[in-house]
Amino acid sequence: MNSETYDAIVIGSGAGGAAAAYRLTMGGLKVALLEKGNHLPTDGSTLDIQRVVHEGAFLSREPWTDGRGRGLAPEEHFNVGGKTKWYGAALLRFGQHEFLPEPAHQCAGWPLSLPDLEPYYVEAEKLLGVRLFEREPDLTRILSRLAPPGSKWQAQAIPLALAANITAHRAEAAHFDGFASVAHLKGEADGSIISILNKRPNFALIVNADVRALIGVPGSPKIINGVRLSDGRELRAPRVFLAAGALHSPRLLEGYVTSAGLQTALPAAAHIGRNLKLHLLTAMVGLSTRSMTDLIRKTVVITNTRFAHSSVQPLGFDSELIATLIPRAVPEGIRRQVGRRAYGFFLQTEDGSDRRNCVRQSANGDAPPVLDYDEARLPEASLEHKRFTRSFQWALAKAGLATFTRRIGLNGTAHVCGSLICGRNSSDSVVDATGQVHGMNGLYVADGSILPRSSRVNPSLTIYAWGLRVGDLVARAFRGSYSHA
Repeated sequence: MNSETYDAIVIGSGAGGAAAAYRLTMGGLKVALLEKGNHLPTDGSTLDIQRVVHEGAFLSREPWTDGRGRGLAPEEHFNVGGKTKWYGAALLRFGQHEFLPEPAHQCAGWPLSLPDLEPYYVEAEKLLGVRLFEREPDLTRILSRLAPPGSKWQAQAIPLALAANITAHRAEAAHFDGFASVAHLKGEADGSIISILNKRPNFALIVNADVRALIGVPGSPKIINGVRLSDGRELRAPRVFLAAGALHSPRLLEGYVTSAGLQTALPAAAHIGRNLKLHLLTAMVGLSTRSMTDLIRKTVVITNTRFAHSSVQPLGFDSELIATLIPRAVPEGIRRQVGRRAYGFFLQTEDGSDRRNCVRQSANGDAPPVLDYDEARLPEASLEHKRFTRSFQWALAKAGLATFTRRIGLNGTAHVCGSLICGRNSSDSVVDATGQVHGMNGLYVADGSILPRSSRVNPSLTIYAWGLRVGDLVARAFRGSYSHA
């Protein structure tokens, strides 16, 4: 496809971007999917602990500062498929109540409900090959003590986008959580969605496409009709979709609004980059006197009726990976021995929204962007996470496991969302229920930045479903206008 003119341009090839591009392409639009990075190698290096964990070879390493001006480098990935190539493939739906506002927990409500996303949840699960796996012996033993009948602790099977035969590939099965599959054994945006689109003549995946700016119609800046790349190319389309992620999409929109002088003319501009959410996250390692031999491990999600906004998942980490969580001050040989007798867990608590938690460009245009997030602004969530962590530690102790924990800080942006939240009007949100930016024409948002709530589980499936819905609504309107042309 040589033309630089399209019916739709999607910026970002992660969960939301790939899903929106899928629906748009299948709906008959001529679509360009832009990815800042390139395809990942298939030489096995994306499964190599040294390369992935110790060297961080596939991280973007983009420089940022926090709200106090201190430098940080968020754990972001610029590659085809985005973070979905690296995620742990846990794909859970949000509950009905998690679409509703909850002021006591500083949670905003959605402008839609679970039934609005239901068909797109189903479609995403089919595209990604979601299935359940049996509990393995070590986890079964732990749960029998931690969550006996009548306990407030409850465990249910976790939907995973893993191939049914992944256990026949030990290296892949032991390294799906935080690693990119080489044998296509994990359902993700690239292998499960973009690979389908690559066969269609009305679709183009453009890699190494660094979008520097949105382009508006001259004299009508509220109408978007293209993008400008860092190499100077301009691509045109009457429909542009931001799907670069919750750290990057708001920066593109903020840059355009500022350059076009829309700060006061566009009420939604006041909310761009605001209400950032990260989940409150803790990694916990439980130590046993016996060796742990489970392979998949990440087969259940654990909740407690006392903590409505929190959940636990086992980490899909083998002994070598768990050893990387043990402080470096401990000799390597001891870390490895401990790792063989350990089980990892990932605790997460839904954080609420605070306008001060935000993503923004630095006042100095040449300085790094700012990720300003302070857990202290969310006292209810912070208190619940601390209590939840202590309670789970105590439960593991009764199950015979000693524990140590590590909080996941600002660098760990696996679940970042909320910086362009959707809502019913521009007085408190940036995007409407159809995905279009309030007050603008031709500009949509298809990624996790729209999430008003992050729920107590991984948001990936909801981001896929949102992307499918936004793409579907736009494709329907396109077909309607085309049939009446």
